[in-house]
Amino acid sequence: MILVVGGAGYIGSHTVKELVRKNKRVIVLDNLSTGHQEAVDETAIFINGDLGDKKVLSHIFTEYPVQAVMHFAANSLVGESVTNPLKYYVNNVAATLTLLETMLDYGVKKFIFSSTAATYGIPKQIPITEKTPTNPINPYGKSKLMVEQIVQDFSEAYGLEYTVLRYFNAAGADGTGLIGEDHDPETHLIPIVLQHLLGQREQISVFGIDYPTEDGTCIRDYIHVIDLAQAHILALSAMLDSKEKGLVQRTYNLGNGQGYSVKEIIRKCEEVTGRKANIHYGPRRAGDPAVLIASANKIENELGWKPAYELENIINTAWNWHKNHPTGYEKMKGSYVHEG
Repeated sequence: MILVVGGAGYIGSHTVKELVRKNKRVIVLDNLSTGHQEAVDETAIFINGDLGDKKVLSHIFTEYPVQAVMHFAANSLVGESVTNPLKYYVNNVAATLTLLETMLDYGVKKFIFSSTAATYGIPKQIPITEKTPTNPINPYGKSKLMVEQIVQDFSEAYGLEYTVLRYFNAAGADGTGLIGEDHDPETHLIPIVLQHLLGQREQISVFGIDYPTEDGTCIRDYIHVIDLAQAHILALSAMLDSKEKGLVQRTYNLGNGQGYSVKEIIRKCEEVTGRKANIHYGPRRAGDPAVLIASANKIENELGWKPAYELENIINTAWNWHKNHPTGYEKMKGSYVHEG
């Protein structure tokens, strides 16, 4: 069985659905502080609990034959991490230490960690590779890098096998339209634009039109959430089926390898929806790099992963979700029953 911590969240729930499609038995642990139980596949065992609760973790490892752990549970708002770093170090670092300690107590030594491009900070070269120096500029990125360093130390000392996956901008939704992105507050560009085009926001704010890019707005690398989920499953399979001598110790970037500007994203959303956006242009935000684009060559060469979805499909699937679920999971409450 696979334990997915944070499996009721956006990326976690899509990964759970893909695991189930691969006939994997899944346990989801989530405290629903930002996740939604309605997003969890009904065939998965759902347990409402905290990542840092050793009693809950011990119950899971005692009751279920866990082979590996996927860890998606983290606070991830950059601005909040600056104003409330305690929350980020307690949940993202201290609670993860409890998880890792409990895994070792029960002899579970296969770990896939959801990390972030925020570990790189403001890189000096584009595209960003795994050899790009890590230099996070906010507590969120620092907390993720701390866990990466802890995992590496645990690997050397205790034989923990791990794969770290550093995401760029996750977007899109499952093709069925049954699950998608539902954050409160929403901070990601594509859902913000689509919510505006649904009439839920008066305007779209664009921060900075004087960047050294072709149209003056920031450029980012967008990756479909299903592509992210597939990367986790490939990493899991490689770890479970590994015939290598020595420990599995891998770190990969996950991105499309190409960037789209804020204006390009807005135009594509207008094109997909057939609606026109009301845009307000404002000054730059502090700390926003002009361009962030990933190189995912390493995971392609080693595991054969390659993104299958382009920008239009990302936005089409996201629009399908938002159009049919304008209040997110709110109307779906009570739709699923989970035991565990």
